[in-house]
Amino acid sequence: MKKTIAIQLLFISIFANAQSVRKYSNEFMSIGVDAAALGMSNAVTASTGDVNSGYWNPAGLLKIEVSEVSLMHASYFANIAQYDYAAYAKKIDDRSAWGISLIRFGVDDILNTTQLIDSQGNIDYNRISLFSTADYGLTFSYARQPTLIEGLHYGVSAKVIRRVIGEFASSWGFGFDFGLQYENNDWHYGVMIRDITTTYNIWAIDEDKYNAIKDAVVGQNQDPPESTEITLPKAQLGVSKKFDFHYDYTLLTSVNLNMQFAQTNDIISNSAFSIDPALGLEFGYTDLVFLRAGVGNFQNLEQLDGSSKVSFQPNIGLGFKYKGIQVDYALTDLGDQSAALYSNIFSVKVDLSIFR
Repeated sequence: MKKTIAIQLLFISIFANAQSVRKYSNEFMSIGVDAAALGMSNAVTASTGDVNSGYWNPAGLLKIEVSEVSLMHASYFANIAQYDYAAYAKKIDDRSAWGISLIRFGVDDILNTTQLIDSQGNIDYNRISLFSTADYGLTFSYARQPTLIEGLHYGVSAKVIRRVIGEFASSWGFGFDFGLQYENNDWHYGVMIRDITTTYNIWAIDEDKYNAIKDAVVGQNQDPPESTEITLPKAQLGVSKKFDFHYDYTLLTSVNLNMQFAQTNDIISNSAFSIDPALGLEFGYTDLVFLRAGVGNFQNLEQLDGSSKVSFQPNIGLGFKYKGIQVDYALTDLGDQSAALYSNIFSVKVDLSIFR
């Protein structure tokens, strides 16, 4: 029953509100990857430097030593939606590296009740079938260190987006991300621009099945939406610094400014852009145990009485690293302080050089 209601809402949101340019598009690519980064509220634009940099800032791929692989799993909406991620990265030489990653966000085994009632008006439960709706993001990344400016890295990612709603509709999308990192006197600076050329999704809709949906969902009589969906660019600016204490203890501090070029509910917002700050901390002991905390997703939420309230999302995390194998856990939206749903996230990262 939950999945039937969820998919009806999904269809309504896609088919009723689709436009050629949308404020929120391909949002599954904005959730984030890697429990270590999520525990720091995604404030890793400047500090990222492993296989997961293909997502956070491709310039950080240059910091891997040989090759790495990463896996992550998370569940949302009371385990209805599954979010999975896998990545691989490899150093090419001292000044270049490449990586590949795949994200899937999907809801499986959804009840298709559009044929529940036959042409005679009889209810036939044998006419119920199952289908899945899933979003896929395949990313190819390349990083390079130029010879002219010491401490500067840059990277670019090419994205292929595939979105499937059973047999009802599907789309292909293409876009690019661009990232920079700069190191100077133990300070790290980062810039990440997502969908820098805008990302285009081209939808193909089965009109017969779409009409069946309109008939099944009361009040849905609109025409099929436009077939082109455009994702606008987003920018992330970051700065970080790592402090060492008595050789055994470290503290990584990181700050992000997440910018959208549209008016949203972010705490800093106008008609031209919106900014949502994020702060992340990572306390480490002998590069073996890590405790993380972060806060972000600051939003102005309108209350029922017309007043406004600032919400935020606190996250915490824990990590263990031993001989090149790192296991991380994150609990997002601690205490349910924001409108976002909390989730338990697990990820593992392996430095493949340990098998050489």
